[in-house]
Amino acid sequence: MFEVLVFVYENYWRGDACPELQQLGRKLSAHGFEPEEIQQALDWLDGLHFAAQGTQLSDEVEPPAADGPTQSSHSLRVYSISEQDHLGAQCLGFISFLESAGVLPPAMREIVVDRAMAAPGDPVALDDLKIIVLMVYWSMGHEPDALVLDELCDDTTGRLAH
Repeated sequence: MFEVLVFVYENYWRGDACPELQQLGRKLSAHGFEPEEIQQALDWLDGLHFAAQGTQLSDEVEPPAADGPTQSSHSLRVYSISEQDHLGAQCLGFISFLESAGVLPPAMREIVVDRAMAAPGDPVALDDLKIIVLMVYWSMGHEPDALVLDELCDDTTGRLAH
């Protein structure tokens, strides 16, 4: 599924430039992706579209909405046991790193967590979480700054700790 998501990210500059899911499925099939992979990716993308729809990214705290309170950028996110198990320590640490760096506001974090919970893997691999974060940026029509993009796309397998 993640190979399909990377293909979509690389070939459609922004989420709004992506064709409808049915047409996208045909294009992915024409590029040789397996039907099961395509269906998983399309279901995941549909969930991403639904999660991102109506989400506003704001640095300011807004008054509570009619359907409940909004999140403050200073609030503390407590992860459920199932989220901790499915995301694992590496992914939770990476999400915390992005938040502390100021590049993952609470609304985007919640979409990242939602889509990570819908992803295969137990726990989700860190490289897969990075693709999820990229896809959330993509769906919101934002491009991460160069340093964040470097962190998300950097292959760390050849690094040596000093």
